[in-house]
Amino acid sequence: MIDWDALFTMVNLLALIAWVVLILLPRWPALLSGVLYMGVGLLCLIYAVTMIGVLTGLLPNPGGGGADFTSIAGVQAIFATKAGTTIGWTHYLAFDLFVGLWIARDGDAKNVSRLVQAPILLATFMAGPLGLGLWLLLREPAARKQGRFR
Repeated sequence: MIDWDALFTMVNLLALIAWVVLILLPRWPALLSGVLYMGVGLLCLIYAVTMIGVLTGLLPNPGGGGADFTSIAGVQAIFATKAGTTIGWTHYLAFDLFVGLWIARDGDAKNVSRLVQAPILLATFMAGPLGLGLWLLLREPAARKQGRFR
């Protein structure tokens, strides 16, 4: 049996630790690798195992029916269970952390101050697409200043 509440807490803690490392600690290659593999990679693994487990019936999803991504009501039903919420949230955490890691690496490569990066990374952590959108607006002038668009 799986404790969805405990797993939800664990993935949140894992993401929080990775974000603290990304925003506050030096960007040593080993630390960035840790964020990638122990943060993003582990979240992806947890997501894959739980998603496949629920879809195959190996993991319980009390109150959950089949997955229906074709309507608001269908998606709402997926998130109406602890399993669906935990799996969906893990999906968000993994992708937002990956985007944050890209922003940090890209910002460093374009010599954007860590003080400028920090609020954008925080926005990405709290509201993924908002932070990504802010970064895309900011990186354009930084890329032009360097004469490249990577």
